[in-house]
Amino acid sequence: MSYTQDITDCFASEIGDGGLDQIVFEDYLRKIGPFSDSLQESLEKGDLPFLALSREKDDLKIINEVAAFYRETFENIIVLGTGGSSLGGRTLCALGSSEFSDNSDAPKLHFVDNVDPHTFDFLIATTDWVRTGIIVISKSGSTPETITQFVVLWDVLQRNMTSDKAASHVVIITEPGSSPLSMFSKKIGCRVLDHDPLLGGRYSALSVTSLLPASIAGLDIDAIRAGASAVLQSMPGGGSTGFAPAEGAAVSVGLERTKATKATVLMPYCDRLSDFSLWYRQLWAESLGKRGEGTTPIRAIGTVDQHSQAQLYLDGPNDKMFTLILTDTGRRGPILPDLAAEIDGLAYLKNQTMGDLFAAASKAMAETLANNGRPTRIIRVPKVDETAMGALVMHFMLETVFAARLIGVDPYDQPAVEEGKTLTREYLARES
Repeated sequence: MSYTQDITDCFASEIGDGGLDQIVFEDYLRKIGPFSDSLQESLEKGDLPFLALSREKDDLKIINEVAAFYRETFENIIVLGTGGSSLGGRTLCALGSSEFSDNSDAPKLHFVDNVDPHTFDFLIATTDWVRTGIIVISKSGSTPETITQFVVLWDVLQRNMTSDKAASHVVIITEPGSSPLSMFSKKIGCRVLDHDPLLGGRYSALSVTSLLPASIAGLDIDAIRAGASAVLQSMPGGGSTGFAPAEGAAVSVGLERTKATKATVLMPYCDRLSDFSLWYRQLWAESLGKRGEGTTPIRAIGTVDQHSQAQLYLDGPNDKMFTLILTDTGRRGPILPDLAAEIDGLAYLKNQTMGDLFAAASKAMAETLANNGRPTRIIRVPKVDETAMGALVMHFMLETVFAARLIGVDPYDQPAVEEGKTLTREYLARES
């Protein structure tokens, strides 16, 4: 497996009263067992596309073909979408990008997920549209933010080239049907890729919506799915003991039910996993936050938030579970020059690398949290690559679904947000 999970410091036997009692954990884990069996049955019937995708290979050919066209044709790719239509791709693409990287083989990917007019004015004014491709993602085909973004940029494209040429710059990903976006795609004659109607946006990180941008970024999308599939294949039949997603769900729900743990902090010590926390935040919040249930997901990043949030985490209310994602950084990165060790008070840096500091800080944070009675889970990822990313995606999707089962909510809907969408349309209709 491309990652390991250690929940030792989530238990009262290790951290005191703030930890979970072993008997409670085992009780919740037993409850997951029959449900994991039913998941396997549903998977075999084809009822759970977000799981079945990990085994799918037939669609990878067309995804890679479209990606190759975009890589060879454009210098910039703008990905329009919001929520799960954006966060999955953004998360995967972070593997192949860095603020300071110069990957000349791949176009620059820009995930535009908001409708702030200032940002859009700047985007329009500073983009070379002749060298820019656009990917439009909306499962329903009626997301007002995404449609607004695209209609505006389509007009910009037409002002810079012929309509036929402009259409070759665009691919739309939406579910089949007669949605506004589908009808618009037929009107302009651009390419359309189908979004599975049974696949919710926040569960689409293994689908075309995320894998197309990832392939454009030069990532091995087959390895992403293989990593996810490995986790799914390790799901035991007839029980859930030893299965990391099930144990993670049992700990999380057990702490919430018996220790009033109302928030969960995901804190990777890896810049390339920073956006993963954004994806997880939506997955956990939108899947579990129903009928007064759920815990609030909090995004953090090590070591930065040791200097901004740790005071609250360590000395504030003991109402949070912590998940630290640690990577192998020891002896990696720049070696500190001897000059550093010659400065008074910096002798401890002698012969150290930047990676050594990173590793020591993460170890210190984990130990300090546990010493202060904070439930702390450690996920170790020896190598941050496509396989590991796919595995983490599958882990947290399964953990979320298991947790939903334990608290009695449907992890696949989001009824409360519909009111806001309806009111938005009504306000605009009145003003027009």
